[in-house]
Amino acid sequence: MEKRNEEELQEEQKTEQLDEKEEPHNKEKELNEEISKLKDELEDVKDRHTRLIAEFDNLKKRSAKEREGLYNSIIADIITALLPVLDNLEKAAEASTQDEEYKKGIELVLKQFKDVLEANGVKEIEAEGKPFDPELHEAVSTIQDENLGEKIVAKEYRKGYTIGTKVIRHSMVVVAN
Repeated sequence: MEKRNEEELQEEQKTEQLDEKEEPHNKEKELNEEISKLKDELEDVKDRHTRLIAEFDNLKKRSAKEREGLYNSIIADIITALLPVLDNLEKAAEASTQDEEYKKGIELVLKQFKDVLEANGVKEIEAEGKPFDPELHEAVSTIQDENLGEKIVAKEYRKGYTIGTKVIRHSMVVVAN
């Protein structure tokens, strides 16, 4: 019986030795698996972070564009309401008068008005002598003129204006041929 116990004891020792040899290998394998999981999780977090940054940048750009559009729209509404005043100032500057000081005063006010418009991005649409463009001009009449080419603006009745790329008032024009 002693021999048998001795053999069993030896067998147990061998099994323990094998377990001890396998145990570091198993721990290393588990550790590698854990590292791999953490790397995957880190990559996922990095990807989400990058996407959030890109989404935030897009939101900032979109918001800035919307603000600019809203600002231009408000300015356009205000300027549109003031354009008849500008038209009347231009007519007053063109009218003949014997009082030259009065005429100079009107011209100074007109220049100041145009400077304010220009400072706010409002530009006059060039019309006379230019090709007719329905995006910029409103044709109120046509004439036959051999000196002008086809679809050339012969005369401008009312000036048109743009702010940025937006037309706030079309030019009223007479188109040749």
